[in-house]
Amino acid sequence: MAVPVAFFALFFAYPVVAIVGRGLKAGGVWQFGRFGEVLSRPDIQHVLWFTLWQALASTALTLLIALPGAYVFARFDFPGKQLLRAVVTVPFVLPTVVVGTAFLALLGRGGFLDELWGVRLDTTVWAILLAHVFFNYAVVVRTVGGLWSQLDPRQEEAARVLGAGRFAAWRRVTLPALGPAVAAATLMIFLFTFTSFGVVQILGGPGFSTLEVEIYRQTAQLLDLPTAAVLTLVQFVAVGAVLAVHAWTVRRRETALRLVDPARTARRPRGTGQWALLGGVLLTVLVLILLPLAVLVERSLDVSGGHGFAFYRALGSAEANSGTFLVAPIEAIGNSLRYALVATLIALVVGGLAAAALTRKAGRLVRGFDALLMLPLGVSAVTVGFGFLITLDKPPLDLRTSWILVPLAQALVGVPFVVRTMLPVLRAVDERLREAAAVLGASPWRAWREVDLPLVRRALLVAAGFAFAVSLGEFGATVFIARPDNPTLPVAVSRLLGRSGELNYGQAMALSTILMLVCAVSLLLLERIRTDRSGEF
Repeated sequence: MAVPVAFFALFFAYPVVAIVGRGLKAGGVWQFGRFGEVLSRPDIQHVLWFTLWQALASTALTLLIALPGAYVFARFDFPGKQLLRAVVTVPFVLPTVVVGTAFLALLGRGGFLDELWGVRLDTTVWAILLAHVFFNYAVVVRTVGGLWSQLDPRQEEAARVLGAGRFAAWRRVTLPALGPAVAAATLMIFLFTFTSFGVVQILGGPGFSTLEVEIYRQTAQLLDLPTAAVLTLVQFVAVGAVLAVHAWTVRRRETALRLVDPARTARRPRGTGQWALLGGVLLTVLVLILLPLAVLVERSLDVSGGHGFAFYRALGSAEANSGTFLVAPIEAIGNSLRYALVATLIALVVGGLAAAALTRKAGRLVRGFDALLMLPLGVSAVTVGFGFLITLDKPPLDLRTSWILVPLAQALVGVPFVVRTMLPVLRAVDERLREAAAVLGASPWRAWREVDLPLVRRALLVAAGFAFAVSLGEFGATVFIARPDNPTLPVAVSRLLGRSGELNYGQAMALSTILMLVCAVSLLLLERIRTDRSGEF
């Protein structure tokens, strides 16, 4: 546990505590009265209320739309199922900036719907809610559908033989077993939408602001650190409560009904109703997931007088972008790939050691450490990024001008995915195998190399893929620490969208398309590697 604890203490806890302390301390004295001052302001109350209700609405809408998809992927067998499973997961690993850009191309001014029917939904809450459903659809399909596919259908059939109707059997047998998975998915969706940043910043306009967006505004634009510190702590408390409940649901999920091989539960649809359900889910995937991505690609090719690659060619010109970048935007691709590879390596080392430590039964200390590892998913990335700038500025850790600062911030987001992917597999390794290797003279290192590693190799590759994808798209912290001469793809997209003009808009669409394709290819490779359904993602 030493390396993960040191990593999180230095690169997560220290920057967050420092930035909060700078905002709430005056003359070395904590000013807790600022909580009342900040939270009583009408504008802040409006932000808190909007953050809460849009997260609840996004969660409910996602469950309503995605639960039929979870059932279809769990119980039906149809051609192209594995490919479609990968397709619906692509939005989850896309950077929020790309998601916002895709829906801007679909719903915004001059977008697909605007040209077709004169309908604009950008700067409305509906654009935000739909983008959140797009982003989190895979959470329900993976979490709920993964467990649903392993529930033995014979238990529900036995209830029907005993006189229960179809709905009663599902309500009394299947639903209680699915409860922990549904609760876990609900909490994860709420967490992601409660802390939404890129989607709200791009689609919400000046009228809508979540806590994360407001923290960014107070920190970067208004330099009001006391207000930002109060909002950071409010978000921290809310996220901590959600993660505590999520940990409880995960432990309950481990006590679900007897599980079976998913290959034994899936079958081809039967009857008109089941084929209609499958068709409805396929139509939902087409409209909700494929259409925004297709419009994004189309807009990247839409130049005056037709379609072409002019926006892509402009990405290689530093002169055409001299007012926005110090270098040609195309260099952001290489920067992002290099940063993401280094961040993935860091996340694998830190997350792998943490997962190994969590397999040892050590009581509440280890369970608390498990919850700590999840905090970077919900704590303000803006606070972490700004905290890096004000804490890592003195030898021996004067990293403000170092390239390693970006991968360190990205690795913080990647570590939870590594832990959640590897932990179930490591816990499944029979301890007697390690003991037998030790009896035969193997050192702990050799026992891990020859016993654990062959068993967890696939999970390690899956964890690396997820860490790479989420590192590639990290935006909240990177927007503060990426140097102007070394921008990442999400930062470059955000800067282009922040400037007017057809060329800037087209280049933003082109960069977003490139980033989408890289993430999609990474995920498709993961699906080929991943032959089991281990892990929580």
